Amino acid sequence: MDRMFRMMGFWTAIFAVLFFVGDMFSMAILFFAQTAGFLTLGYMKLTERMYIYVFGAYLTVFFVGFTFYTTFIMEPGWH
Repeated sequence: MDRMFRMMGFWTAIFAVLFFVGDMFSMAILFFAQTAGFLTLGYMKLTERMYIYVFGAYLTVFFVGFTFYTTFIMEPGWH
């Protein structure tokens, strides 16, 4: 399971570099932070159950944040 977190760190790093090259600096910083978190978790050698709990917490925070953003902050594209 630790290798899955390292793999997610690799792909978030790829996306962070692509966002950086595309002049989307706020997204790049967000994905670099996720990369650091995933790589840190990947080398912590936690139990598999703990990795599942951490991933569940990550998904919960993402879904709540995404729902809040799309409901209250994002402006519709037809303005």
